[in-house]
Amino acid sequence: MVDGRLLHREVFLKKVISVIGLGYVGLPLAVAFSRVARVVAFDTNQSKIELYLQGSDPTGEVGPAALKQALDSGSIQFTCREADLKDASFHIVAVPTPLKGNQTPDLSFLESASEILGRNLGPGSIVVYESTVYPGCTEEVCGTILEKASGLKCGADFRLGYSPERINPGDPVHRLENVVKIVAGQDEETLEEVARVYGLVVEAGVYRAPSIRVAEAAKVIENSQRDINIAFVNELAKIFNKMGIDTQEVLKAAGTKWNFLPFSPGLVGGHCIGVDPYYLAQRAQEYGYFPEIILAGRRLNDSMGQYIAREVVGLMIRKGQTLRKARVLILGFTFKENCPDVRNTRVVDILRELERFGLEADIYDPLASPEEIRRQYGLEVLPELAAPSEGGELYAAAILAVAHTELLRRDYRALLQENGVLYDVKGVLKTPVDGRL
Repeated sequence: MVDGRLLHREVFLKKVISVIGLGYVGLPLAVAFSRVARVVAFDTNQSKIELYLQGSDPTGEVGPAALKQALDSGSIQFTCREADLKDASFHIVAVPTPLKGNQTPDLSFLESASEILGRNLGPGSIVVYESTVYPGCTEEVCGTILEKASGLKCGADFRLGYSPERINPGDPVHRLENVVKIVAGQDEETLEEVARVYGLVVEAGVYRAPSIRVAEAAKVIENSQRDINIAFVNELAKIFNKMGIDTQEVLKAAGTKWNFLPFSPGLVGGHCIGVDPYYLAQRAQEYGYFPEIILAGRRLNDSMGQYIAREVVGLMIRKGQTLRKARVLILGFTFKENCPDVRNTRVVDILRELERFGLEADIYDPLASPEEIRRQYGLEVLPELAAPSEGGELYAAAILAVAHTELLRRDYRALLQENGVLYDVKGVLKTPVDGRL
């Protein structure tokens, strides 16, 4: 008997796939598909393309060895030339969908990518979107732009698909290949083709959603659910701190029950959990419904940076410190541990609130790019963390904001003044601390 998957792989090897947007989602996709097909890996950022061509992976999601293997195979073409997209007939769009300043969806990257692809779209193509959007966006917004830019008819000359990304930056366990992939298509034939294509690289298999709108909705509720659960434990942390009860110990005790969900308090940033609920909320309001729980969770989680800063200030005052010009060390700046991504990090909220009290802060993060922090936030970071004996200074307070593995190997008491404050946002430090969530 012939293995259907292997047979389709042999057929697909003769085709060309494009991946548009080469960040934390697009790069792993491009490299994975380069093992089974020729890939046009497109991004408008020339500097990013040059890094990839040199075998450098600033995302850390693929790694230099896998990237070099893909380059050496000759099956992947990194390019900024949009005309190269004409070689492909199966396209995947994986660009960011962030928020505007008023917390409403920013579709500008998605719209721009659709316009670029539309200008280079050929008849018979399938276009699959992976970007997180509200239900209906792929067909109503993206499909319309593709039609206008290409002069082709959606559903007749080209077809749409959707497969929400499930990349978890910095997670070495849950990878593209071993996490079930949701797939959807605007008709049954498209659905089956999208399922077959993704099945070539996703070993865990695919789940066929009955419609694109269902797949879009599934994506936004995955992260909205996590956001609400984290908001719940953040609220518990505020309550138990007032009562003088250790929140981490409460969660450990409650976790002995078989159906208690394991969530921890902390900052909620990044390009998924801190963003996706707003996409669902915006769409719900367009349908005349105001989502109370979703937005309440967002408000609470967005307030945690300010809360942490005020907790630290309170501890400093109780230890008899003078706040004005006192220096605070912030350890970690990315949006999550063991990941270099600083997009939508809520650590900056701690910093801004400390500044309001007249404190000055130094930032140290061994994984984050100083250039990216400077570009996105206008902040400078310490190139290294020196002990007083090495020329470093003593701090009035130190805040472990991000639990990078590399940051957990040091005793930060040695960097503090005699009445200094050590605050552990993640509740992971082994040394005695003055406060934690």
